[in-house]
Amino acid sequence: MAASLPQKPGMAGMPPQQQAHMPSTAPPAPGQPPMPPQGALREISPVFLCRIGQETVQDIVTRTMEIFQITRATQLPNGVTQSQAMYQDRFGKLQEHLRQLALLFRKLRLLYERCVEMTSDLQEGPAELVPYVSEELLSVKVEPCNPAVIQERKEVLEKVRQKNQEMKILMDQMRNLLWDVNAMLTLRK
Repeated sequence: MAASLPQKPGMAGMPPQQQAHMPSTAPPAPGQPPMPPQGALREISPVFLCRIGQETVQDIVTRTMEIFQITRATQLPNGVTQSQAMYQDRFGKLQEHLRQLALLFRKLRLLYERCVEMTSDLQEGPAELVPYVSEELLSVKVEPCNPAVIQERKEVLEKVRQKNQEMKILMDQMRNLLWDVNAMLTLRK
């Protein structure tokens, strides 16, 4: 049983942490929640898919940061001869990261489409939940509040205004103090 299980198409280059989230016949790793069997794939909740999507986005960000670190460490060929093997190694790493990034984006797209498909029967769509800048805001029915709540809100707003005024005075004093210190240091030189 030393032979590894064959991987599904599209998973060949995926990191093991992402493969753990994909359904397979392998037993779960210690500390990992058990994955549902292949037949129960349709009963996976959108919340679980969103969690996998969140982890995929984190992997995308990590890969992108690694790509930027590799490119930052690479010197431009400015006439100085460097090791060709070093350049080939970095180029190979960049190519692998870019390939993995493309796979992660495909996986994220599939997760998104599956979530949209599973939540299509919900009453409100995302456009109704988060208004866009260019769209008109739908008028929201506001119910009258209790007078005590209105009074408390006014008191809190007044306290916030007072604190903001105090902070502005302190910031002006600090700015003047720093200006004086900088002026004295400049005159000292």
